Amino acid sequence: MRAFQSVRGLRSDGRCDEQTWTALVEASWNLGDRLLFLTSPNLRGDDVADLQSRLTRLGFDCGRVDGILGPRTARALEEFQSNCGTSADGVCGPDTVRTLTIMRSQSGAGPGIAAVRERERLRTGLGSVAQCRIVVGQYGGLSALTRTLSRELRTRGATVMSLDEPDAVAQATAANHFAADAYLGFETHTEACALVQFYSVPTFESAGGRSLAELIAARFDHLDDLVPEVRGMRLQVLRETRMPAVHCVFGPVRAAIDAGPGIATAIVSALEQWVSRSS
Repeated sequence: MRAFQSVRGLRSDGRCDEQTWTALVEASWNLGDRLLFLTSPNLRGDDVADLQSRLTRLGFDCGRVDGILGPRTARALEEFQSNCGTSADGVCGPDTVRTLTIMRSQSGAGPGIAAVRERERLRTGLGSVAQCRIVVGQYGGLSALTRTLSRELRTRGATVMSLDEPDAVAQATAANHFAADAYLGFETHTEACALVQFYSVPTFESAGGRSLAELIAARFDHLDDLVPEVRGMRLQVLRETRMPAVHCVFGPVRAAIDAGPGIATAIVSALEQWVSRSS
């Protein structure tokens, strides 16, 4: 169980919780096992992720590879079918899978259009913090930290949404509706840790999320008793958000609260560099 969780970018605690069970179910689907089309709720699974990965490498924009068949993936599928001269019905069945398999040899192993677009946006920069819409969310225990961080960002002109919501999907949905430029989430742990996590799966990683996570971790190096670790993860909030997102886990709670002002200052400094950098 721990090995599966580690490979899937989940918390490796050996517990088959709801998120792990969902990942097990999604891992059971291979492309071609079922018809894929836009439904409500959206279809999810490794077959969807494989479809997205193949389409994006061919230049059809599904957005990030998240294994969720939403409207953007459906449009990309229809565009692919139309370009291939087949029925553009938005249904990935045996004929579409065969065509994708034939085209796969011509797509190479590049990161795909979504990753290239995110890297280009990162390269050109976002301007300044004052021009950004930022969501700051916490899952309990760190409201003092998130209030301090939100206040410091607002003093720099940023438009900030603060969330105190235990449900990861609800936080991601709110951030998406807010059209945020970045999401920052905070969670506590019983053991001593300072994890800075970004979205990553075998076929895709958020370049913007990784860059911001690394900048934040670099600032934490200057804080006593915080030894940061950057991890690519498939956590629900990182998967569901459509913007670069970073999820920070601190423990124990008392130490995180005591270090709150320094953490907030470090994150603001990292954000200022992240939005203005050009590489």
